Amino acid sequence: MEQSPECCWCLFCMCINQANIGVVQSWGRFQKLAEPGFHWLNPFSCQCLAGVLSTKVQSLDVRIETKTKDNVFVQLLCTIQYRVMMQNADDAFYELANPKEQIRAYVFDVVRAIVPRMTLDELFEQKSDVAKAVLEELEKVMANYGYSIENILMVDIIPDEAVRRAMNEINAAQRLQLASVYKGEAEKVLLVKKAEADAEAKYLGGLGVARQRQAITDGLRENILNFSNKVEGTSAKEVMDLIMVTQYFDTLKDLGNSSNNTTVFIPHGPGHVRDISEQIRNGLMEANSAQLKTD
Repeated sequence: MEQSPECCWCLFCMCINQANIGVVQSWGRFQKLAEPGFHWLNPFSCQCLAGVLSTKVQSLDVRIETKTKDNVFVQLLCTIQYRVMMQNADDAFYELANPKEQIRAYVFDVVRAIVPRMTLDELFEQKSDVAKAVLEELEKVMANYGYSIENILMVDIIPDEAVRRAMNEINAAQRLQLASVYKGEAEKVLLVKKAEADAEAKYLGGLGVARQRQAITDGLRENILNFSNKVEGTSAKEVMDLIMVTQYFDTLKDLGNSSNNTTVFIPHGPGHVRDISEQIRNGLMEANSAQLKTD
């Protein structure tokens, strides 16, 4: 009695395991297929179990090296899933001595006919089309030998190492170029915003200076009018000189009280004070005149 993982049999009986199918011969010729279960063998007709085939889905990995349309050598890794058709198991048993080599040969033939018509980028984008073409061709051929092609998976596409390195460099350069464009746009926006802020600050600063000078002019005018009304016989010029001299001495007092100031001394005296007061007065009068024209 002989036993195997697929079946057990002796001279008069046999038992086929699940997911298997047996091939029974009589006088050396194929007689029938034995499905899973217990079967009797007729010794008078010389029946015997010629072999057992598995009906499980099997997997075959195929590595193919070929060239694309743009002269890039690539390796394609395919996985073919196939099984024996129960109704045609006798063809699978008798027709092919090595089904895996047969499948591998057809895959090589179809892939090397399709891939050279594609560029490398097209191959990456249309790898499912390549798998579909291989599946259709194998189904037509292997069905005649009792095999059903369940699925074909294009697992991986591996270009030459130098080509992969060049593709990565191109991608990196494109990304750096795009980053430079974004960086330039950001710097442009910053410069524009900075210029707008600077212009706004200068405009507001000018308004502040103008208002300050206007306030000084209004204050001096009120002081002169009040002093002239209260002290008879004084002119506006004399009042202005008195105010300038008072501010001059107040400034000297402030500078003397603070030891942290950096002081620049200019010629001073009654004559110089008069010159300074005339210059300040002329400036204030011009500012007041300009303000009146604007109003």
